[in-house]
Amino acid sequence: MTRNVSITLQNNDDARLIIEAIAEDNPEAVVNQYPAMVKIDCPGKLIVKQETVEEKLGRDWDVQEIHLSVISLAGNVDEEDDYFELSWGA
Repeated sequence: MTRNVSITLQNNDDARLIIEAIAEDNPEAVVNQYPAMVKIDCPGKLIVKQETVEEKLGRDWDVQEIHLSVISLAGNVDEEDDYFELSWGA
């Protein structure tokens, strides 16, 4: 059985396009919207790609900007210049 990773983001204008990008790049992800937050669960691993977020935003996006909207995380973080990934390891 594969464990879910999750990311919870604020439900605001800044995060909505990031959430769209996450859903696009992670077809197995389940997006749960609440009044003040959006929780995304995904089996195994979840990746946030800089390229996809930039396409949605229509501007350059530094991956570390995700931290401005994050409420909580579940999983091990691997963060590079062009992606942010959550997983439970190999």
